[in-house]
Amino acid sequence: MEKIWKNKTKFTVFLGAVFLVVFLGILILLNQGIHRPPLRPTGGSEFAKAVVEKVVSDNTSEGDHVEMQGNQVVRIRITSGKYKGEICEAQSPYANHSGAKCFPGLKVIILVNENSEGTLTASVYNYDRGNILWILIALFLGVLCLVGGKKGVTSAAGLIFTFVCILFLYLPLMYIGVSPFGAATLTAVLVTVVVMFLIGGWSYKTLCSILGTIAGVLISGVIAAVFGHFSHISGLNVSDVETLAYIAQNSRLDVSGVLFSGILIASLGAVMDVSMSVASTIAEIRANSPDLGKGELFRSGINVGRDMMGTMSNTLILAFAGSSINTLIMIYSYSMPYLEYMNGYEIGIELLRGISGSLGVILTVPFVSFISAMLMTGGRRVPVKK
Repeated sequence: MEKIWKNKTKFTVFLGAVFLVVFLGILILLNQGIHRPPLRPTGGSEFAKAVVEKVVSDNTSEGDHVEMQGNQVVRIRITSGKYKGEICEAQSPYANHSGAKCFPGLKVIILVNENSEGTLTASVYNYDRGNILWILIALFLGVLCLVGGKKGVTSAAGLIFTFVCILFLYLPLMYIGVSPFGAATLTAVLVTVVVMFLIGGWSYKTLCSILGTIAGVLISGVIAAVFGHFSHISGLNVSDVETLAYIAQNSRLDVSGVLFSGILIASLGAVMDVSMSVASTIAEIRANSPDLGKGELFRSGINVGRDMMGTMSNTLILAFAGSSINTLIMIYSYSMPYLEYMNGYEIGIELLRGISGSLGVILTVPFVSFISAMLMTGGRRVPVKK
């Protein structure tokens, strides 16, 4: 038996390695031939890292601690790129969305160019916060692996795989003209299969959780599309539609479908959580009580799922509420009439996102309970992978 298990493990590792190589090859081929023109033509300028050597002049101020305004002239030393080692002066606007409040020793990102006379001209784009953000990411992955042990490592691998799929599969597919809903569905299915396998291995609960997740995510997308149609909300109503329209001019992006594909992707994590939890519970019950029938297992899954519906739905609603907190503050502060805010696009879009995602979570429970009850009942005891 031990020999069979070792052979199975070796086969799984071999199969995973082959899949990874093939998948990475497909991603490279997919992204290789895509031409992406920059949003802002730089005119020969390039971004580079720099360190502030001296503040030459400063007239910056903060208006009532809300609006950052003013300008600095600073001497900088360029530390990366074509002009590495060069020293020049740079303008540093102090604003809410750009520039930086400079002081000697501060690391910044600059936009630098060489004029016709051979003199470098530069402006401070923003703080150099890349290293800090990578440290935060490393801290998160490290704590996940340390606390979670083997499961934490597989979870981290699944998370990395998810982001690779979103950045190098989902986005490129939409860019070259694939339906956003189709691209999101393909990405969701692929992420679900790989992540669930990493967490649950070869087992009935993995298969049931995969099927339940796919069903729940598709439900979220369909509900969002249907109610978006009847409420006259589409991807053309989002706040960044002008930028998306510009991108669509240089690609085959279907702007109108981006909103609903995003809802499908956004609900994936919560649906996966509920699906795996319910499937794992039913698998455990079945392993310890092999005489239970389909009806008992189904009811057990529903009972477990009911405790999760509220928390997971709350998680999605609060996440979308947090993303629209600026809009909520304006509604409250200006005492906007009900007919104004309830029929505006901003509130409609956030409600569509939150409620469709929550409905996907809720309806995943009976789906995965039914699938698990059907697949896990039989004449033999079902093993549960620990």
